[in-house]
Amino acid sequence: MFGTLVNAAAIIIGSLIGLIVNSKINDKYKKIIFQSIGLFTVFLGVGMALKSDNYLLMIFSLVIGSIFGQLLDIETFITKFSDKLKKKINSKNSKFSEGLVTSFLMFCMGSMTILGAFDEGLSGNTDLLFAKSVLDGISSIILSASLGIGVLFSVIPLIIYQGGLTLFAVSLQNYLSYPIIN
Repeated sequence: MFGTLVNAAAIIIGSLIGLIVNSKINDKYKKIIFQSIGLFTVFLGVGMALKSDNYLLMIFSLVIGSIFGQLLDIETFITKFSDKLKKKINSKNSKFSEGLVTSFLMFCMGSMTILGAFDEGLSGNTDLLFAKSVLDGISSIILSASLGIGVLFSVIPLIIYQGGLTLFAVSLQNYLSYPIIN
């Protein structure tokens, strides 16, 4: 779970920086930063996809994963959690829930989260989660500057979700073959 804890720390530090600099970041720089992060994510995803020899299994995994994600309705759960947390900490930020939900979805609903957590759980390799931490740390600066303190609190569901995936992968370590892991 070390990769997840580093990721959470990067988001906390980034969020605090974003809350301090707040509106001092020009919108054109925010756009350029997000475009750079998006481009890197596409590059990384294509590179990882090209390593696979079994494209049919990859497509099947994507379809099953998408259906499973819709059935779980994670976004609704996170929205309810955010609303309860906002009341509990007595936040007056009108964008608290939007910040938490948006940042959680951005930080956790991508392939780097799942692949990084599984990579750490199956092999102990934290490289992908460390790369994700840099991206999430930079993104959290921009998000918290725009949406406020809710971004900071997105680390709670991130630790539960991403850490849970890592622990799940540890429990599957002896049952997965190399092609399935890929």
